[in-house]
Amino acid sequence: MKTLARDYKRHKYLYFMILPVVLYYALFQYGPLYGAIIAFKDYRIAEGFLGSPWVGFKHFLSFFDSYYFWRLMKNTLLLNAYLLLFSFPAPIIFALLINEIGRSLFKRFVQTVTYLPHFISLIVICGMITQFVARDGMITDLLVWMGMDRTALLGQPEYFRTIYVVSDIWQSVGWGSIIYLAAISGINPELYEAATIDGANKWRQTINVTLPGILPIIIILFILKMGNMLEIGFEKIILLYNPNTYVTADVINTFVYRKGLGESFEFSYATAVGLFQAVINFILLILANRFSRKVSDSSLW
Repeated sequence: MKTLARDYKRHKYLYFMILPVVLYYALFQYGPLYGAIIAFKDYRIAEGFLGSPWVGFKHFLSFFDSYYFWRLMKNTLLLNAYLLLFSFPAPIIFALLINEIGRSLFKRFVQTVTYLPHFISLIVICGMITQFVARDGMITDLLVWMGMDRTALLGQPEYFRTIYVVSDIWQSVGWGSIIYLAAISGINPELYEAATIDGANKWRQTINVTLPGILPIIIILFILKMGNMLEIGFEKIILLYNPNTYVTADVINTFVYRKGLGESFEFSYATAVGLFQAVINFILLILANRFSRKVSDSSLW
């Protein structure tokens, strides 16, 4: 306690700066965890959290036995796997390409253009996507010209994952590259000079100098991504999917939304599904961090 008090006196302004962040997480992240107890109850609004009757694991077992369980797990894991395979490396590749552009004016122009989708409202983004892949949309016209039958792409379940992943790359590739460009800028220039003296071309410098230099950042972000394998931004899916595409587009988050707020107001059931999702994500995060610690020197803790 004496050490803490001494540290507070020495750095009290830093403690004041971090106070809003601590309050935010305490009030909006950890505080609501108290409500998770309704996953083990038949929650009734009139009786409240404490007055509602306990039912144990009833809602969890009901979810595991339901028709939707395996479909939701498959859709959620597949979408996240595709994002991990295609969307996750896209900012890395883009940062490596941007780093090789010599002309600063053109470099700034490319970065500005690729950053823009990140700042556009998600509703506008989804509206644009819907228009592009509509029956008479620009992308549909291009695909028809290439030989595909004309159809509304968002009405076909087999196209939903492709549309989602490609649009995610478009939205995030520029903004996601910032952290990698910052990491690249921190690499010692003498390493590139030594590689050049050894006869390494640009490709060999990228493989042997640039990628090892940003590898710790890649590993950290990969671990964080693994900790969200059962979670995906449901707002975009809700704005894009429809009952025709539920078979491939419906994920755990959208199911929780429909059950808790959209259809039947089954608060306890929706909370149980969300709690199951959080526990699995936590386990995956622990395993990914442990595996990273064993095979490399980088980990979250």
